[in-house]
Amino acid sequence: MDDLRVPAGPGAPRGLLIRDAELIERFTHASGPGGQGVNTADSRVQLGLDLRTTSALDETQRERALARLAPRLAGTVLLVEAS
Repeated sequence: MDDLRVPAGPGAPRGLLIRDAELIERFTHASGPGGQGVNTADSRVQLGLDLRTTSALDETQRERALARLAPRLAGTVLLVEAS
């Protein structure tokens, strides 16, 4: 996987660069209906980022992200899932 570049926006006027080594990537089988491929192929992906340790955020951004995303975090890790 390559580094992830996030364009500039509110709270990150210069954008963000998340290093490949900081991203946690996992592929698994999706559950539920979806045809033959759902049980035979890795059709779900999880991408995680530990907000406490990432170098992509400065301290202000880090504290704001941890506070605002707290209900969605697993510890300090933000997980995004697609299936």
